[in-house]
Amino acid sequence: MTGTDVRKDAEDSGPSGYAAARLRLLTEETRSGPPRRAALAELTDDWLTGLFAAGVNGLRGVSLVAVGGYGRGELSPRSDLDLLLLHDGSDSDAVAALADRIWYPVWDLGLALDHSVRTPAEARKTAGEDLKVQLGLLDARHIAGDLGLTAGLRTAVLADWRNQAPKRLPELQELSAERAERQGELQYLLEPDLKEARGGLRDATILRAVAASWLADAPREGLADARRRLLDVRDALHLTTGRATDRLALQEQDQVAAELGLLDADTLLRQVYEAARVISYASDVTWREVGRVLRSRAVRPRLRAMLGGGKPTAERSPLAEGVVEQDGEVVLARAARPERDPVLPLRAAAAAAQAGLPLSLHAVRRLAATVRPLPTPWPAEAREQLVTLLGSGRPTVDVWEALEAEGLITRLLPDWERVRCRPQRNAVHIWTVDRHLIETAVRASEFTRRVHRPDLLLVAALLHDIGKGWPGDHSVAGEIIAKDVATRIGFDREDVAVLSALVRHHLLLVETATRRDLEDPATVRSVAEAVGSQGTLELLHALTEADALATGPAAWSSWRGSLVADLVKRVAAVLAGDDLDEPEAAAPTAEQERLAIEAVATGSPVLSLRAQTEPPAEEQPSGNPEPLGVELLIAVPDQPGVLPAVAGVLAMHRLTVRTAELSALDLPDGVDGSVLLLNWRVAAEYGSLPQAARLRADLVRALDGSLDIAGRLAERDAAYPRRRGVVAPPPRVSVHPAASRLATVIEVRAQDAPGLLFRIGRALEDASVRVRSAHVSTLGANAVDAFYVTGPEGAPLPSEEAASVARKLEETLRG
Repeated sequence: MTGTDVRKDAEDSGPSGYAAARLRLLTEETRSGPPRRAALAELTDDWLTGLFAAGVNGLRGVSLVAVGGYGRGELSPRSDLDLLLLHDGSDSDAVAALADRIWYPVWDLGLALDHSVRTPAEARKTAGEDLKVQLGLLDARHIAGDLGLTAGLRTAVLADWRNQAPKRLPELQELSAERAERQGELQYLLEPDLKEARGGLRDATILRAVAASWLADAPREGLADARRRLLDVRDALHLTTGRATDRLALQEQDQVAAELGLLDADTLLRQVYEAARVISYASDVTWREVGRVLRSRAVRPRLRAMLGGGKPTAERSPLAEGVVEQDGEVVLARAARPERDPVLPLRAAAAAAQAGLPLSLHAVRRLAATVRPLPTPWPAEAREQLVTLLGSGRPTVDVWEALEAEGLITRLLPDWERVRCRPQRNAVHIWTVDRHLIETAVRASEFTRRVHRPDLLLVAALLHDIGKGWPGDHSVAGEIIAKDVATRIGFDREDVAVLSALVRHHLLLVETATRRDLEDPATVRSVAEAVGSQGTLELLHALTEADALATGPAAWSSWRGSLVADLVKRVAAVLAGDDLDEPEAAAPTAEQERLAIEAVATGSPVLSLRAQTEPPAEEQPSGNPEPLGVELLIAVPDQPGVLPAVAGVLAMHRLTVRTAELSALDLPDGVDGSVLLLNWRVAAEYGSLPQAARLRADLVRALDGSLDIAGRLAERDAAYPRRRGVVAPPPRVSVHPAASRLATVIEVRAQDAPGLLFRIGRALEDASVRVRSAHVSTLGANAVDAFYVTGPEGAPLPSEEAASVARKLEETLRG
């Protein structure tokens, strides 16, 4: 039956004819989706037009108007009819009679009706008082009667909306946030509300309203398709349940999937989640743009007055190489060349997350369109930037979603596609698989002070459930995938083995602690054999807690935590024989000896800078080695204050310390004197490296006391106020008395920041301890530093004195 035949039946048969035609339309298998919704709206228009014509009795100055979803022509099988009877106020009694002639037949058929009778002035006044009414009127569509009356109202309502947008949009955003708090996020719920949850149909409608304000517009790519998919699901839900519901309940998902021709309920949910993610991201970008425009409008008049009417230039503040902050967003620098810099997406993402700022839509799209793939294995900087991003805490989520929205995540990590938007049908889990992995990394970032290798913890958190996209035991599948991913992103063989073991055994501790007898030695030995080392056990303990906390409130408790801690303590006792003493110093190279002899001869520091590279990967057809950074070798006659002096000079020149070794160097026979050798790997925060001569000149001044490093760093901090950014875990300073027979080992775990090593070195100097050697590493945004210190006489510190030094150092870093 054609649409014309259906409408003819409705016109010929009155209400019963409309009901029959409506039923036939809804049960036609060949028509679904947008065509059926449009046909249903057209059929209803024709029926209501007939009711209006039969009841108008020559009355003028009146029109029937569809608003809301019906106004948009989006009638689902059980949708309400949102109608406004608009009149000029000349004959209220006749209008009331006409309303009865329209409303009662609708009610008689059992259709839900949302109706009102108003003059244009009354409609505008009500819209001004009720935001929901105003949003409905933005979609007003003429059905019957005085077309000029309807057109006049539409024009006036749109003008009101645009004039009032600076006031009403913040109100609308606040209401949207409150609704999201109540209803949750559509893209993660097992029984979502397709309309009211965040990322649902209500938000899609709001984006249309924001666009109508002319103040800001949503990203258009994929938005119409996402809205259509959610409407299709709601249509199928109405047809399978026979009810006007937006709640996609578990017991109805298989039927809805079948109605849509989908494989199963999981496929249905994944499509719903993907659509919701598009709408949620578009909402975030749009509201951010609204805020930026409103702030700009508020500030611009004052700036114009101050600048004599000139157009102000947006301030740009550098964050990293090729990355700047502008208008509260992270954008690409003007000199950035994504097509030549494959690390730029990760560097920009890490900088944004560390600063607690959003990545601009334009920047992400430019990166997605122009950046070339990373080589295999990744260069060291790319791996470090990924770790920094994962360790940035809560801001990681929004930055990751921005990369995900433009397809950059699956380009960096192709295995991500199998877990993206994948539902978890487990009452304990509150997230999809992919979001759970990011949430685990967020939780793990809180534990980076508990482990020696925070980089391995964060990457294991990202990958621990990566096997859920494959059949069989996800831990077994995940171990294989994790090994491949870790190798691809550039970890060495030992680290790959640790990461794959963490993924394979990420459930081992909690399952053993809660299901086995910990008093049985065989239980503890089996865990020790699986874990293999103290370092892996430490990482697995932190990963276990992060995983549970990221799962949901029911997955972790103080009781579970105490059981796991007890098991870890017992396993650690079995593995205690694996502890290592202080490593012996390696024999100096010829260049190190040359620098040391020159330092003794001149009585001043000597240094060299050279680029570090790694061998080219076989997969790289060009064969060009990837840069690792710059190796800085410094030889200094042994004297107090070397560590803070060198660290302070590097901080002044905006050089980031990636790794650092400080040790006393044995000179060749016949050469008198004592030399400290510093072998560090550094990188410029942004811009080019300083000349070696400038570094040496400043280092000479720092050692003789003529350069006020602390003052210079304080001036720079004052000139560039610190952004709120990430709230990092507090620093932790601990003493490891059994780690060396020759010195006291003080370990510092803290958030990496400009001048951190300078502050540590100065605090140790103030404590009158001598640093015999230092082993500094920067893993993402985390500094993990070990200092082998002695007293003035060269002996390890007494336990009480060591504890006091550690406590004062921690207080200094917290201050």
